[in-house]
Amino acid sequence: MQTWLKTILLGVSLSLASGLTMAAGHLEGEHKEQSKQGAYFISPLHQATVAQKVQVEMGIHGMKVRQAGTLVEGTGHHHLIIDGAFVPQGEAVPKDARHIHFGKGQTSTSINLSPGKHTLTLQFADGYHQSYGEHASQSIEVMVKD
Repeated sequence: MQTWLKTILLGVSLSLASGLTMAAGHLEGEHKEQSKQGAYFISPLHQATVAQKVQVEMGIHGMKVRQAGTLVEGTGHHHLIIDGAFVPQGEAVPKDARHIHFGKGQTSTSINLSPGKHTLTLQFADGYHQSYGEHASQSIEVMVKD
């Protein structure tokens, strides 16, 4: 009888522990999803080896892509910075050969890079090209093969 009782108690304990672990994981997962905000690369991936013509796919968490020209809260568009860092919050993203604007709301592009190591930074900005800052950016490194 004691063995039977121990088995039941062990089963109940394991069930409770499993349920608590699942609940904790579920809450942690929700928290992680809610805290995600900002631009991210769908492709290429960090430290990928790529051809000189690179297909870039861009995504955004917590905001919506919208064409430039008007300010709408929670929206903006992507900017790709080649071999540079994020633009501080509130500053306008420059428009030059290193700072590519996607003001029509594009989420993919193809760029040509010279062989070697490059840093790509994705920066999300509002309708007037003012940066949402570091939390709305992501930088990756790629190695471009000959």
